[in-house]
Amino acid sequence: MRWSLILGGVLAGLALVAAALSFVWTPGDVLQISVAEKLQPPSDQHWLGTDQLGRDMLSMIMMGARTSIAVALVAVGIGMGFGVPLGLIAAARRGGWLDEAIMRGNDLIFAFPSLVIAILITAALGPSAVNAIIAIGIFNIPVFARVTRGGALPIWTLDYIRAAQVAGKGAGRISLQHVLPNIANLLIVQGTIQFSLGILAEAGLSYVGLGAQPPTPSWGRMLAEAQTMFAIAPHVAIVPGLAIVITVLGLNLLGDGLRDALDPRLRRSVP
Repeated sequence: MRWSLILGGVLAGLALVAAALSFVWTPGDVLQISVAEKLQPPSDQHWLGTDQLGRDMLSMIMMGARTSIAVALVAVGIGMGFGVPLGLIAAARRGGWLDEAIMRGNDLIFAFPSLVIAILITAALGPSAVNAIIAIGIFNIPVFARVTRGGALPIWTLDYIRAAQVAGKGAGRISLQHVLPNIANLLIVQGTIQFSLGILAEAGLSYVGLGAQPPTPSWGRMLAEAQTMFAIAPHVAIVPGLAIVITVLGLNLLGDGLRDALDPRLRRSVP
């Protein structure tokens, strides 16, 4: 068992546990404002301190984890739901006009900085978590389409694929029964990576006010609100910043560990 897989699983698991636990319990009410308790440092009563409105920071982090994970998860689902079929179609029609059209469409989207276009989309549609999901999901589609096509193309040259064609199976059936199962590991690893990027993108959109709107807690908006108070209450900015760093780092390590564990070409003998 590789250390990156273990460490990544632990770090990512912390965010998942916090998000799941927030559905049934938080130390405080994130909607309750108590100006008398604002900007308190970490203590026995408030483990991570309080923010500028007197809200418990641990509760805000737990609720913010739910928001970030939900946005990133649905965005990855959109990317896989549209991108994987497009990639399978492009691989099945390799060299044809349909393959060319799908790949050039991907190139067109990749030609623009993803975060900048996401900001434009959310600014045009209006700031909300739903529109953030749409913006992030759109840029996940070409990623999964390209990864799927790249993984599927070598499989189409194998003998058992030719045997399936001789047996009368169509391209769609071959893609679902033979190609997709053989690239599932690749898609799982890429999904983990895109999940971490989705959390980072959601934080960026919320930071500029285009993500989840108040009173829904968001790590990015917590950072934006805390930037003018860093000198007097550094914990207000450090806590959400660490939450983003730990979660993204954990998911990236988890993706690297899964890649090494699932790809037989990368497996190393363990003494």
